[in-house]
Amino acid sequence: MASPDSHLDVVPAASEDCTTIDVENPFDGSVVGRVPSTGTEALDDLLARARRGAAVSRQLPRHKRADILEGAAARITDRCDSFANTIVAEAGKTIVQARKEVMRCANTLKLSAEEAKRNTGEVIPFDAYPGSEQRQGWFTREPLGIITAITPYNDPLNLVAHKLGPAIAGGNALLLKPSELTPLSAMKLVEVLIEAGLPEEIITVAIGGVDLGKALVSARDVRMVSFTGGFAAGEAITRSAGLKKLAMELGGNAPVIVMADCDFDMAVESCVSGAFWAAGQNCIGTQRILIQAQLYQRFRDAFVLATQELTAGDPSREDTDVGPMISETVAKRAEAAVNDAIAAGATLLCGNLRKGSLYNPTVLEGTPPTCSLWHDEVFAPVVMLSPFETLDQAIDMANDPDYSLHAGIFTNSLSVALEASRRLDAGGVMINDSSDYRFDAMPFGGFKHGSIGREGVRFAVEEMTQPKVVCINRR
Repeated sequence: MASPDSHLDVVPAASEDCTTIDVENPFDGSVVGRVPSTGTEALDDLLARARRGAAVSRQLPRHKRADILEGAAARITDRCDSFANTIVAEAGKTIVQARKEVMRCANTLKLSAEEAKRNTGEVIPFDAYPGSEQRQGWFTREPLGIITAITPYNDPLNLVAHKLGPAIAGGNALLLKPSELTPLSAMKLVEVLIEAGLPEEIITVAIGGVDLGKALVSARDVRMVSFTGGFAAGEAITRSAGLKKLAMELGGNAPVIVMADCDFDMAVESCVSGAFWAAGQNCIGTQRILIQAQLYQRFRDAFVLATQELTAGDPSREDTDVGPMISETVAKRAEAAVNDAIAAGATLLCGNLRKGSLYNPTVLEGTPPTCSLWHDEVFAPVVMLSPFETLDQAIDMANDPDYSLHAGIFTNSLSVALEASRRLDAGGVMINDSSDYRFDAMPFGGFKHGSIGREGVRFAVEEMTQPKVVCINRR
């Protein structure tokens, strides 16, 4: 079974002896659920079901799609504690953070319901071209068909909603492969959508490893792959996908610039939250804080003090600020990266204490730019502080990595804020907010090496649909 209160069928491996995957609590290692493992030999069955789902989904009127999404959002809101407890159990998020993710998921579905009724196309002015005065017409936005959606473990509910909601709004069917580490939240979301009236064939859940993922993205019937995850996996998908649309969010290394004229208390508080929310397992989490030199010592001391006051521990407790990482393996990887940086000359200001999968919030200064910690995504509760003299220097430092999703700047100067927003190479620039601020309706994606397309409900619906032109010659 998937969980004590789950009844959703997952397509299993095409064998008599179906293997299963244990879902473990990252804090204490207990098994919190068990799900069937889908093998590549089930691909034909998966695709056949998805083809039926695509035909059904395309025929659903827009008002029906909207009603289903609204109904699911209402049910999720009513069952907030149940969903939040599942997130805590399988992902290790603190209960406070998990409740916020549940409410964001409900909002993502509501936004998707609105787009189901709104994103319809537009009239084409054919008479703007000489010789076409007798023609008139329009274009509509039509479903792509079958979409493969692959989701990560760090936001196991809302990041799934960001793929399912827009795809349903656009009239598509989905092959959903959630992370094997956190499949329970995704399965509960699909159950609620079906309860709200979604025909079961529209979403097919398949849980498995790399071979299954490769089969799902390379299938010719699949018209789009929507992927959130790591760079290596993203590059592998591009090699396997063939001729189909790709939407990829592949992580980042977010900088935040702190100018000397900032609101000091707000900057410290926001950067602490931005660096250590979800144990740092956040693609737009603050990883590098660049502080103007005259403010550096004061900011460093206040930031370290605030970090040391965070409570790391049992994510089910209301007073816990930082829960475990998803596994001991990734916590050890973060610890090793920090130790490498220290060996290369960085100074540890606090943290770097690990107990199993629990890794205490860690702050470094003086990290050499040659370290992987400086130029790669750490995806852990680790942040680096560095001083700068001028805005030009700060922007050069901020733009140094090869990829960037979000950046932030704290300043009371409108001209400085606008200048930074123009020059920072990032998909979003948060002014007087940490880099990790995200509203689920805004376009979301990165610059440079690391993203293809945009999420954010309206923009994802556009990615997941295609224009069809209708032209009438009145002659």
